[in-house]
Amino acid sequence: MQHDTKQRMHSHGPMTGVRIVDMTSVGMGPYATQILGDMGAEVIKVEAPEGDIFRHPAPIKSEGMSAVFLNLNRNKRSITLDVKQADDRARLLALIDGADVFVSNIRPQALTRLGLDSDSLLERNPRLIYCAAVGFGQDGPYAGRPAFDDIIQAMCGLASLQGRDDGTPRYVKTIMADKVAGLTLAYAIPMALYEREHSGKGQAIEVPMFETLSSFVLVEHLGGHTFRPPIAPMGYPRVLAPDRRPYRTADGFIALLPYTDGQWQRFFSCAGRDDLASDARFATAMARTKHYDALYAELSAIVETRRTADWLEVLAGEDIPHSRIATLEDLLEDPHLAATGLFRNEQHPTEGEIVTLAPTVRFGRTPATLRHAAPAQNSDSNFTWDAD
Repeated sequence: MQHDTKQRMHSHGPMTGVRIVDMTSVGMGPYATQILGDMGAEVIKVEAPEGDIFRHPAPIKSEGMSAVFLNLNRNKRSITLDVKQADDRARLLALIDGADVFVSNIRPQALTRLGLDSDSLLERNPRLIYCAAVGFGQDGPYAGRPAFDDIIQAMCGLASLQGRDDGTPRYVKTIMADKVAGLTLAYAIPMALYEREHSGKGQAIEVPMFETLSSFVLVEHLGGHTFRPPIAPMGYPRVLAPDRRPYRTADGFIALLPYTDGQWQRFFSCAGRDDLASDARFATAMARTKHYDALYAELSAIVETRRTADWLEVLAGEDIPHSRIATLEDLLEDPHLAATGLFRNEQHPTEGEIVTLAPTVRFGRTPATLRHAAPAQNSDSNFTWDAD
């Protein structure tokens, strides 16, 4: 990559040497650029004067430094530019001229009006990877519509799936659309950089939330409509079974998923239900696919007969996938997460001691690093790229 020698003095991650101008806000773009920053890329976050909207949601300790912002923007520098003003736009262009990647979730129509469209920037910097993080593909009728996580969850079928049992649509209680699209953005950019190593040329890439999440949902739920003509309804029956859920025990809940033939046989045996072990409907994977509703109804009724602790003891030696139902608070005390170092206590320059989440992908020779805390707005107002 360009700038490799200088940058390798400061980091050792696999993206070391890559310079990213990040003009994204909220969830999708910042999640992606934080991942790339963790992997060694030098990221300059360009904010409008009003700042990233995610600087402000509660819980918050200091103005402009919310918990969610801290968790999406480490390993970045911050500069504030009003790109509608000629001087600030010139400053941005100077940064882009020295960058490998420009990524933005501003609507393409607005960027074009400012001369920040892909054609204009690739003419200035032919090696640039220009990445548009958009709500909808720009060749479809929804191009230009506003898009946020809730809207995309509704449009891609997730909300409908969550409410399928009682007819009341619900959102998944995490910003899944933002994060799935962000992960897609995080792998698209290195792919384009890899291709550039062979061609020597940059290119424009587009990551649309709606199409990305629709594809994500339909991997299993395209179902019988995978075939032409369709041979069955859409949907993956096992996942849609009404009794597929955390199962109520005599005193709580447990997660349980016998999956292979052997696991189901062992479960029925330890549950004292040899009648079900010999039931032809449940004997093989092919048979079970036709009787998921009945299978999970039986499972639900069985689990309710014993206490959670009893099930955990019985299942521990049976090699049957199972788990307690963890709360968010439980994760902070989980012994495995503690042993693998997911949670790190760091000193933030304005927020004091904070808990941060370590990168989960491990590279043996070029490990990810936590080099910069999430920045206060415009804390790097005089930022320029290091000289090559």
